[in-house]
Amino acid sequence: MLRVWIGGSTIDIYLNGETYWSNVPEAVWEYAIGGYQVLKKWLSYREEEVLRRAISKDEAREFMHIVRRIAALLLLEPALDESYAVNKGKFYPWQPVAKV
Repeated sequence: MLRVWIGGSTIDIYLNGETYWSNVPEAVWEYAIGGYQVLKKWLSYREEEVLRRAISKDEAREFMHIVRRIAALLLLEPALDESYAVNKGKFYPWQPVAKV
């Protein structure tokens, strides 16, 4: 069932010649917000030329956590879409509070 929502193909994302994250779902790698691939953008800000240092173990671990969060979002998408469709007409009309 996971393959239906996230896709069947995975990729390896290399940090350098020795270090990489394996089997990252391609849909997670391609996930974009505002036209930017989230993971690619995150890594671009952590290039050694930018930071003037190597990526830390904590930063590498954080990348893994971001991959997992995006995968969770993709898995939740069908339920979120269904919830939106059911509830889009059921709203409370918001009225600003008058300043005293």
